[in-house]
Amino acid sequence: MGTAGRLDRRAVLAGSLAGATVALAGCSSTSAATSASSASPSTSPTTPATAFARLMDGNGRWVSGKLRHPDRDPDRRQLVAQQQEPFGAVLSCIDSRVPPELLFDTGLGDLYVMRTGAQTVDPVVTGSVEYGPMTSGTPLVVVLGHQRCGAVKAAYESLHGGKSLPGNLEAIVRALRPAYEQTVKEGGADPVETMARAQVKLTAGALRSNEDLAPLVRKGSLAVVGAYYSLDTGKVEVLAGTPS
Repeated sequence: MGTAGRLDRRAVLAGSLAGATVALAGCSSTSAATSASSASPSTSPTTPATAFARLMDGNGRWVSGKLRHPDRDPDRRQLVAQQQEPFGAVLSCIDSRVPPELLFDTGLGDLYVMRTGAQTVDPVVTGSVEYGPMTSGTPLVVVLGHQRCGAVKAAYESLHGGKSLPGNLEAIVRALRPAYEQTVKEGGADPVETMARAQVKLTAGALRSNEDLAPLVRKGSLAVVGAYYSLDTGKVEVLAGTPS
């Protein structure tokens, strides 16, 4: 976001707030607090560490229920209409209970989001993940797995029982085979959860070391984080790659 854009936006917000103060002088302090909580952040993170901190702060608000709902107003829509500079890219599962924009309490123009069954990748998905870091300097990629992943469970049962899944679901099974094989070696009381976590680490590791993203990681301008979301608590747990 350019300096001029930020100044223009601040001017618009200042005018709006001034008008609101006159028109709503009789409103309760609760309404005022709500307006303040929905204000968008003034700056966008530009380093892996600050981008990661922004996401984790947002997740903390999601867990506690103290949401700010940033960057979700008409001013923000107008600001990003012509240009976007998201500070993070998230590769997550298609599961309806794991929407990255909500569980990180972010808003319009904050994140690139890719969603596939169990964070499986192919060249098109990998290219989509690479887009932000390689074209606009997005400093953070998060591979986000989650608790009780249906895709992982189906793939585990298919591979364990030797039964193919119908249609293109079999492509997901094939993509998850490395995580399954690692799970078989590791063992554990809950192989589906073990496999889900293995899939996150394998995918994040592959992205971190691929020929296009690896130079950015070595330079320190990009971090690729593997993380795991709890459906029960709403908390995101970091599995690998926390930026320093």
